[in-house]
Amino acid sequence: MALTSTMYVLAVNLSHVDRHVYESFELRMAMHPSESPEYFVARLLAYCLEYAEGIGFSKGVSDPDEPTVSVRDLTGSITTWIEIGAPDAARLHKASKAAPRVAVYTHKEPTRWLEQLAGQRIHKADQIEIVALDRDLIDELVERLDRRIALDVSVTDGTMYVTVGGAVLTGELTRLGLGSGAA
Repeated sequence: MALTSTMYVLAVNLSHVDRHVYESFELRMAMHPSESPEYFVARLLAYCLEYAEGIGFSKGVSDPDEPTVSVRDLTGSITTWIEIGAPDAARLHKASKAAPRVAVYTHKEPTRWLEQLAGQRIHKADQIEIVALDRDLIDELVERLDRRIALDVSVTDGTMYVTVGGAVLTGELTRLGLGSGAA
């Protein structure tokens, strides 16, 4: 018997001071059986950090032709391609050719992944935005993850504050670069 996805309903109050984005919204997110809770939380945080009109999740976490999260304009064209984790060079190359802006949110220690990408052929590698999410913040959110949950998410000066169940969790957003892997 195949395992089914677990559905989460998240009420989010977002105050992204750095981007001047202030919104309240409800998300219905499915966690695929092959998806780790850490990856799921990273997807949620990336969605909040990139929140804009036209943002959405792909149909599946393993769809090779679609970004994990994307922002589309009114014509349906992708304006921002958002990946989670540690995508390989070929996926980043494809993303950078398909969208004017590419962002990667990693929830693992990025040093080894960045070393693997060094020297690889990646279109406009120097323009790809990479943000390392605070691993302690991810772990604390995983511990508090519930099928129905309310979150207050604030971002200011590169620090993320998440209030959940009366607890205020804090994490730094570390911006990284691919270096000289441009093709």
